[in-house]
Amino acid sequence: MSNTQAEKSKLTVGPNDDLSNAQSLFLGIQHVLAMDVYVVPFIIASIIGLTTKESSVLIQSTFIAAGIATIIQSYFCMKLPVAQGPSFIPIGAIAGIYFANNQSGNGWSTVLGASLIGAILVIILGVTGIFNRLIKAFVPPVVGGTIIFIVGLSLMPVALNDNIFSASGDLGQNILLAMIAASSLVLFAMIGSRFPGKGRIFRISSVILALVIGCLAAQFMGILDLSQVSNASLISVPQLPFVNVHFSFDWSSILTMMIIYVVLMAETTGTWFAVSNVCETPLTDDNINKGVVGEGIGCLISSMLGTTPVTGYSTNAGIISITGVASKKVFVAAGAWFIVFGLSGKLSTLISSIPAPVIGGVFVIVCGIISISGIKVMKEVEISEKEMYVIAIPMILTLALTLIPKEFIQSLPQFMQYLFSSSVATASIAAILLNRLLPSEKVNENEYSIKNKKKISC
Repeated sequence: MSNTQAEKSKLTVGPNDDLSNAQSLFLGIQHVLAMDVYVVPFIIASIIGLTTKESSVLIQSTFIAAGIATIIQSYFCMKLPVAQGPSFIPIGAIAGIYFANNQSGNGWSTVLGASLIGAILVIILGVTGIFNRLIKAFVPPVVGGTIIFIVGLSLMPVALNDNIFSASGDLGQNILLAMIAASSLVLFAMIGSRFPGKGRIFRISSVILALVIGCLAAQFMGILDLSQVSNASLISVPQLPFVNVHFSFDWSSILTMMIIYVVLMAETTGTWFAVSNVCETPLTDDNINKGVVGEGIGCLISSMLGTTPVTGYSTNAGIISITGVASKKVFVAAGAWFIVFGLSGKLSTLISSIPAPVIGGVFVIVCGIISISGIKVMKEVEISEKEMYVIAIPMILTLALTLIPKEFIQSLPQFMQYLFSSSVATASIAAILLNRLLPSEKVNENEYSIKNKKKISC
């Protein structure tokens, strides 16, 4: 990196910069705390009616799978700071596959079998370079910037509505808690930016400090409930492949999951663009190919451990932008924390005890930062009439699919339900299609000649 690039860089720690193990562990845990990894397995357990013990096992397996997948992706495959966690996209398909096959007693094993085959397909797409060729052909900067923007935009309603407005408890208290957490995050980040020397520690640890202050405020309000932590087991053995985890194969379920994986890859591409942008590191062909392989391996491991597919989490790109820390070593540490939490019922329960409004307050700031990263990419592109539609229509789709009543989505054919369940995937596909199909603005030859003459005369 040249001196000029170093001066322009907004990172305090680059992707390949070294940190001590203690620093990495401290900075890694704030990524874990901000990811809500337990939410997806909790939702699935509720939908299909798992017992408390089965739900606990699923959540712990999800933590372990997320940890292993994060280490594989960030250190061995993509080699960029990308954290993996359970995807929300397959929830509806998983429930459908489970209920369709549960009468024969193969509900969950069929879900895992379909996930296993789908993961192998993803690995093949990465090894052959097919996915990368598709990205190069269909995702220029205007589309990439739009995808980054809509990733942040799509998460904002989740942060505000699910974590704050619709969370359990008094609405006024929820809003106050979210404001305390969000204000703390901004305060510590700005202290670090204003005083880059001594204040650096405040910026790089701003997320965890905001969560701690939010939890202290919740304790002061009397709404921090840690009772379940004391009842949870300290150490518990995870599920073992082919011992506790079994696989069944059904062609219709496999086809369904393959479609889900295509949508999943469309969504995770947005995360990669976001991470690449905030890390100030361009995505190379090698990054993308190995990233697809890493995604596939992570999903393969998830199914082997008896849990659902994982994907790159875009919230971490916002955390990198706020803290300025993009070290891959921090993400390896985050992966290690996931595994530790997965092996301990007490620790995983402790994370799930953080009040939703506290996470929501941090989450919504992170979402805003992600969207701004997309705007930075788009501002480098000349925005003609075509580009305005390429950017605007996916934005509208993102909000429309977020706000549309769920009953309407559930009334659609199965494939449409899978597609529309992810506003990011649908809006990303729309951006790609619009960029390919809409005609480019014609340049008047006389106007072009006059412009060129003016440039030459200058």
